[in-house]
Parts: sequence; structure tokens; C-alpha cells
Amino acid sequence: MVLLSGGLDSATVLYFAKAKGYTCRCLIFDYGQLHKKEIIQAAKIAKAGACGYKILKIDFPWKGSALLDAKIKVPEKITRGIPATYVPARNIIFLSFALSFAEAIKAQAIFIGAHAQDYSGYPDCRPEFFKAFVKMARAGTVRGKSIRILAPLLNKNKAQIISIGQKLGVPFNLTRSCYRGEKLPCGKCDSCHYRAKGFKEAGLADPLIKT
Repeated sequence: MVLLSGGLDSATVLYFAKAKGYTCRCLIFDYGQLHKKEIIQAAKIAKAGACGYKILKIDFPWKGSALLDAKIKVPEKITRGIPATYVPARNIIFLSFALSFAEAIKAQAIFIGAHAQDYSGYPDCRPEFFKAFVKMARAGTVRGKSIRILAPLLNKNKAQIISIGQKLGVPFNLTRSCYRGEKLPCGKCDSCHYRAKGFKEAGLADPLIKT
């Protein structure tokens, strides 16, 4: 099971898992995000990787995030603390669905593209969160001890992730990172900032940016 969002991190994790010999099935979430483009792109990435996928529609009716509520402004500069783009408990919810799915189909592992460095400070992207989730999964499911929950990019920065993806042949031209969901990166949101910074530090050109 690979949690696939349409961004470059999850796309890199998909190709990483394939390189490790896993037969991958992707789980894509339509959770009411305003940047719907990522759902379309995630499906394209799964197809490019010759992987099956399922789009799971869920709802956050309480919103609580700039990614879900148009009334909350997406920040245009990096700020300290938890940003407005944080979706409350998103990775807990996503991983819980993935764990149930993985247990039902007897999958061996769940891959997620979260990483803690050079990121927006989301609490559900920290190593201690994943350690706690693994412990919970083992205690609360029948097959929890036999399903590996892997976040291979957790301690990588964006430049390192892009370098890994480039070597693995990740189709970065299909990935979308902008929180505003525009055709081209807005260049102002957190996600655009870290994407641009990552490509620059990796010494590579972002295929979405025309020069």
C-alpha cells in the first residue's frame, strides 16, 4: 500500500517501493481538498508506475484548514509554528484507512512519503508520531505485527528526496505540489517554496517551470 497524494514526496516513495521489489497498490484520498488537481495527478502517477490505485472519498465537514476552507487564507510566506495548511489529524486518519485496507488485502507494508526536515512543522510528520502509530497498529489490529509501516523519506530534506526520485525515474512532470492547485506553481505557498528550494539545491530544473 502506498499513500499517493500527487506530490513529489509520495511519488518518490512509490518508485522507491517498486525499486525494493514491492508490488504496489496506491491509495489516493479525495478528502475535500481545494487543490483537486493533485487527485488527478496522483492517478496519472500511479498509471505511469503501472500500479493499481483506489481513490477513497472521505469528508472533513469541520474543515479547520486552509486546504479545506476557502475562507482561510493559504500563507504566502514561511511562518513559525503550525501553518494554516495543517489538516487536523490527517495522517492519523489516512494511515488508519490504509491499515484497514492493508489488513483486508493482506498487504505486507504501508508506505507514506512524510518527512520531518525542511517541512512546515506538521506534528504528524515527526518520527515520534510514526513510532506511536506503529505501536498502536500492533496492539489494535489482527495483522498489525506483520504489516510494516514505512516512511523512508522521514529524515531526508527536499533536495535529497528530489535526488533520489531523479535516480529512480520519478515523473516529476506529473507531480503537483502547490496548495492553490493551479496549473503552474504559485511560487508563494509553503509547498511551492520547499519544492523550488529542493530543486535548486539538488541542482535540477523543475519540469513544471518553463525557462
